[in-house]
Amino acid sequence: MFLRRLARPMMMMAKVKETTGIVGLDVVPNAREVLIGLYTKTLDEIKAVPEDEGYRKAVESFTRHRLKVCQEEEDWEAIEKKLGCGQVEELIEEAQDELKLIGHMNEWKPWGIPDDYECEVLENDAPVPKHIPLHRPGPLPEEFYKTLEAVETGTLKQVISASEKADPAITSGQSQTK
Repeated sequence: MFLRRLARPMMMMAKVKETTGIVGLDVVPNAREVLIGLYTKTLDEIKAVPEDEGYRKAVESFTRHRLKVCQEEEDWEAIEKKLGCGQVEELIEEAQDELKLIGHMNEWKPWGIPDDYECEVLENDAPVPKHIPLHRPGPLPEEFYKTLEAVETGTLKQVISASEKADPAITSGQSQTK
């Protein structure tokens, strides 16, 4: 009896995750420390990307936020709840994948387009090369053009009220027939 009273609070203090519930994804007992290490490494490696690139700005932003949460919270459940991006084990996989992607991005340098690079522009009636999928969207509904015209002329409220008179809203208890 004495041991139960002593052991129960200790068990409550150290929440142990038994399974992730995801096949192939094992529990990481020191997930918080692993995440802090991965996020710190990510912030170091992303510095190789030019400062004005959107990719760098996005990675730095969400990585700093996640690192801050991991540093503030001691408990894996609190980290998962505060970030709202899945389990800590999933976050570890995401961070590892991001580190790999940073390496690829530094190798590929998609931001390094030469100034003299020329891009071929296809006009609407020009033949499309076979390697480019042909997609031409269908025509927009007539209602779209009426609404667009009403917005441009400032008569949108009149169009809406006319539309409501022509097609009154269905109240509960009525059936919709079309």
